[in-house]
Amino acid sequence: MAISQPVVEHLREAEKNLREALAYAARTEKSHVPAVISEIIVKINTLIDMTQFLEDISEQIPKRF
Repeated sequence: MAISQPVVEHLREAEKNLREALAYAARTEKSHVPAVISEIIVKINTLIDMTQFLEDISEQIPKRF
């Protein structure tokens, strides 16, 4: 099941805000803070991309059962 469009939009907005926080944190915080923010950004992107990928794959595989 694909992620609904409103959820994707909110995730993209969260990613945008996290990127802004990352830019600031990279200049002012200890190194572990930007590292964790970066991991969260990657997880958001992975969630969106993998969900779409799995949806595309499921459409290509014939139903066996």
